[in-house]
Amino acid sequence: MGGYIQDRVVMVTGGGGGFGRLICEKAAALGARIVCTDIDEAGLTGTAASVLAAGGRILHQRADVTALSDLRAAVTAGVREFGRIDVLVNNAGIMPLAFWRDHEAAAQAWSRCIDINIKGVMNGVMAIHDQMIAQGQGQVINISSIYGNFPVAGAGIYGATKAAVNFLSESLRVESQGRIKVTTIRPTGVPGTGLGGGVINPEAIVGILGQNTASYLGALQGRANTPLDPRQGDPGSVGYLALDPEFIADAVIHAIDQPWGVSISDITVRATGDQYIL
Repeated sequence: MGGYIQDRVVMVTGGGGGFGRLICEKAAALGARIVCTDIDEAGLTGTAASVLAAGGRILHQRADVTALSDLRAAVTAGVREFGRIDVLVNNAGIMPLAFWRDHEAAAQAWSRCIDINIKGVMNGVMAIHDQMIAQGQGQVINISSIYGNFPVAGAGIYGATKAAVNFLSESLRVESQGRIKVTTIRPTGVPGTGLGGGVINPEAIVGILGQNTASYLGALQGRANTPLDPRQGDPGSVGYLALDPEFIADAVIHAIDQPWGVSISDITVRATGDQYIL
């Protein structure tokens, strides 16, 4: 690592578990000070305990990303504790994949997806914007998805929210050049992040797999026991099938661990053999 992350103050939404917790732990291990927010108070306590046990520094505060006032309060608390916020990672998100024909079952989750995935990012940027401008520098990292690259069956709403994240990111970059760095991270499907728990119709994954659906699902099912091909479970092989969340978290850390004059604007990280068509 470059050592630039040392002493930076990194705020992470959705940091109470899964992928968000990984980012908090990895950043803290490299000397960053963490402001961790989540709607799950038990998860927040768990992340804080993990970071503190490893010798890191962390402030944790409950915040619902759909409430601008919550995020503003978290920013205020972080500045009071650490003097500034250098990086905001807009990580909180849900993935309610479903077809349009599933609208009766999916409508409520789709509305929540829009609130969290779009409004949550918007609120995060609004909450941190003035502080970073006053500091003269800052970085916003928005977690998007390859689903935002192109519309496919089964991901109309989720994909639209991630396309919106891409637009929000680029607009902030254009307006803030020289003051706020902006990074968009586009993960591929990562089973270990917990996002799959929000899927409404499991068949909707067909949109990302297309003609490779049968072979992918067969291999993934086998991987839960013994991989059909040992290379599919080995990140050292080009046949690696399902990306571990660690690799996406490492990409976030890499984007942060740069000098202020260097901005990594877009990162897509894949398992080489993931078979996705997006």
